[in-house]
Amino acid sequence: MAAQVEGFRARSWLFAPGDSEKKMTKAMEGVADIVLIDLEDAVAPENKIATRATVHDFIKANPAQRERLWVRINPFDGPYTLGDLAAVMPANPGGIMLPKVYSRAEVEKLDHVLSALEVANGIEEGSTKVIVLITETAEAMFHTGSYKGAPRVVALTWGAEDLADSIGASSNRNPDGSYSFTYELARSLTVLGAATAGVTAIETISADFKDLDALRKRAEGVRRDGFRGMLAIHPAQVDVINAAFTPTEAEIAEAQEIVDVFAANPGVGAIGWKGGMLDRPYLSRAQQLLKQAGR
Repeated sequence: MAAQVEGFRARSWLFAPGDSEKKMTKAMEGVADIVLIDLEDAVAPENKIATRATVHDFIKANPAQRERLWVRINPFDGPYTLGDLAAVMPANPGGIMLPKVYSRAEVEKLDHVLSALEVANGIEEGSTKVIVLITETAEAMFHTGSYKGAPRVVALTWGAEDLADSIGASSNRNPDGSYSFTYELARSLTVLGAATAGVTAIETISADFKDLDALRKRAEGVRRDGFRGMLAIHPAQVDVINAAFTPTEAEIAEAQEIVDVFAANPGVGAIGWKGGMLDRPYLSRAQQLLKQAGR
């Protein structure tokens, strides 16, 4: 079983359809931390099998970018998953996105398949990372806290559209456009599940790629809630997401000041600072922010 990777840092995760070399190239040439080459929703069923070779060849042709090139495979509840993996793993992608899980069992199944394919293709066993979409089925909602120690998993994310379909809902939005309760619950359970597992929480997409101001506000808000990155569906969203999930110089300076205050007063549980009191949770948050900033 592969060791879990904690603190995986990737702010922007940009989807690119696997059946378009032009769009994959544009995504790769941009500044997204991760390019998610899609074999699932972006590819019509009649094109899925042929698209596998396109994706394999694209990754193989760009070895310098390999660690950024991840693949969203089709889910285990359909007929394509094993064929997807058999086709793309010889190219040694940086990671795999597993959609529409029902429970941790599918992550463990994926680990076994990846191990066999890594060994067969001369790839270091356990080296292929995994991000899991943990809220796309109703059943999965009851297992969001079960991924601690799950093999290969470095990040968890959530989705609202497939969840609505799974439930039979006609909409997942309130009249004002915000997510309704069940989908806000999915978001909360994702960040709690990621914290429990010690992995990175990634926010779901913003479908309106033209409203970059709304994207910025949402990204900044979920970062305050504990998310450390966000999925993107259009290259125009990437700069906004990268900026929103990068600590500002002012935030870094304040965090460093808090760390320095506690370092200068070893053994204290709480200490006065700028007219208020700081306790250990403030120190922990400051240390985490500095870690995000690479300090």
